[in-house]
Amino acid sequence: MAEIASILVLVLAGAGIVVLAVRIRARAEERIRRVLAVLGSENELAASLDPDDVIDRTLDGASALPGVDAVVLEAGERRELRGATAEEVARAALHPPPHRNLRALEVIYRYRLDEADRAASFLRSGLAVPLVVGGEPIGTLTAFSRSAAHGFPRETSVALERLAARAAPALDNATRYTEARRLADIDSLTGLRNRRYFHELLGREIARAKRYERKLSLIVFDLDNFKQINDRVGHLTGDAVLAEVAARVRDVIRESDLAGRVGGDEFGVIMPETALIDAEQLANRIARTVGERPVGDSHKLFVSAGVAELRPDDDATELFERADDALYRAKKAGKSRTIAAG
Repeated sequence: MAEIASILVLVLAGAGIVVLAVRIRARAEERIRRVLAVLGSENELAASLDPDDVIDRTLDGASALPGVDAVVLEAGERRELRGATAEEVARAALHPPPHRNLRALEVIYRYRLDEADRAASFLRSGLAVPLVVGGEPIGTLTAFSRSAAHGFPRETSVALERLAARAAPALDNATRYTEARRLADIDSLTGLRNRRYFHELLGREIARAKRYERKLSLIVFDLDNFKQINDRVGHLTGDAVLAEVAARVRDVIRESDLAGRVGGDEFGVIMPETALIDAEQLANRIARTVGERPVGDSHKLFVSAGVAELRPDDDATELFERADDALYRAKKAGKSRTIAAG
């Protein structure tokens, strides 16, 4: 009887362990289902045209997986980290070979005895999954753990592969769209924003300035006697002049300023959080920089500019027209000068 009782205890204990294991696995699988829900359906994620949105949702999903303490997504020139510093990731140095058929690469890190006191905070395991589109790798999604010294649960490996399979085509699609949109918004000759996009940005910046009750100014300028340059040395040289003027403008304006080509030889600069007097100073600095030396076989260049500051009742059209009217008055007054609206 005693032996039977002992066997019964062992059987019940074993059954309890099995039940516990099943419950743990069920909780892990439920957690993974919630993680996949972060990304939404494949169609929903693929519909996102914002690379930042795709990356954020992918990192959120991977970070929530069992055993994951840090995540790194690398694609092209982008590298986004969650839960670890760049130095930690560099120390781990987990870079799977760019093989289209590789599913996942797992690495467990060991540390020297003299590092044992600090090793508790180190990355202990790494799990890298390639991001593959059309059979070609475009990047890597890597998870790290500070506690999983013996590797990640199988559920985490499977879920990370599923995340990568969803995220890769979505990220590729969003990146291609963003690049196509960027090219559509750029003037091909000067590399500045084109007329359509410049006016779109002007409307946005005006709305932002009014919402937060901040100043905003606009410069509109062109080259004096540019038609004579085209007539004298040809349109190819004229195009080179415009490209060089754009380069000189980029060297002068602040990082927050938005420059664009709004006509043949007419340019605009949107200056957020800037008063009229500061905009006048920048317009004069642009004129000096553009005119400091000739471009190719053309003569020295001169600039006329009109400047306007946003008024409470201005919309994008009214602000631009006031700056453009000031430019017209600068031309009429003898050119090579800056005139402020109002």
